This record gives sequence, structure tokens and C-alpha cells, in this order.
Amino acid sequence: MQNLKLPVTIDPYKSAQRRLECSGIFQLTEMNRLIDSCENTAEEIDVSFQFDVDELGLVVISGKGSASVGLICQRCNDELAHTLEIDFQFSPVKNAEGAADLPSYYDAIELDENGEVNLRELVEDELLLAIPLIPRHELDDCKGEADTTWGELPEELDKPNPFDVLKQLK
Repeated sequence: MQNLKLPVTIDPYKSAQRRLECSGIFQLTEMNRLIDSCENTAEEIDVSFQFDVDELGLVVISGKGSASVGLICQRCNDELAHTLEIDFQFSPVKNAEGAADLPSYYDAIELDENGEVNLRELVEDELLLAIPLIPRHELDDCKGEADTTWGELPEELDKPNPFDVLKQLK
């Protein structure tokens, strides 16, 4: 299957009427916020979109994608290869007030001034949300020393209680 470059913006209502399904690539070099958040990135992201109308009559944009990025391990400060997986369901709204009327299983996405959705920004936002809060290698693969004790806790050492002096004051 040939990977085609996807359009940047699309009219979700016309696409949903046609029940459009498309898959292709976005160039990650065009996603500046993602590039700034990662050590390095692959050249492109594979993504697929489905436009549909649900049983409530709402337009739904759903899709999946994955991209390989390099992050900095917060334990050893070496590069960590990570695959960002995204899976999303959006429903377009004209303004922020329309988002309150959506069912909780859909995220709202605002239409631009032309009544279109910017697919590249949608994918970039989802990729940014998929970055782990604290990226780390697996404990066995990490070169850094673990700063915590794993497994059984060491037995407490017999240290004198500093408050024992207060007992003598009675």
C-alpha cells in the first residue's frame, strides 16, 4: 500500500456524509511543537481517519496513528526510543459552548473560520498528549542507578529515638 500525504485541513461534514476513510502520512518536520518536545523524531507519522455520522446525528472523526520518537530518560539522561500510539474520537463544534452538548465519549474540536478541521494540528496535539510524563527506560535496560529500593524494604536500623530525652524530663 502506498502512503499518501494527507490533506492538512478538511471539511468534516462533507467527509462524514461520504463516510470517508483515508490513511496516509504527515511529515513530522512540520510539527514544530512535537519536535521541540522530543530529542529526535522519525520523518513521518502513519495515521488513518474515518469520518462518520453516529446514531445521534453527530459528525465523528475517529482515527489511529503511531510515530517513533526519541525522548530523554529521566533516570539516566540517555536517549530512549519510544513509539507514540494515538487513538482518538472527535466531534466538530462551532464554538466552545457546543462542546458542552457533546456526549462524554467524544472530544470536541473547534472548526476554523472556513468550517474545516486542521488534521495535522489534531494529530500533533494527540501525539503531545501521548508523550509519557516521566520518560524512563525499563529498570533492567537503564544505565542509571535506581534511586529507590525495589522489592523488600530493609529492616529498620536500631537508632535511638530523639524524643526519649523528653521522657527523662518528667
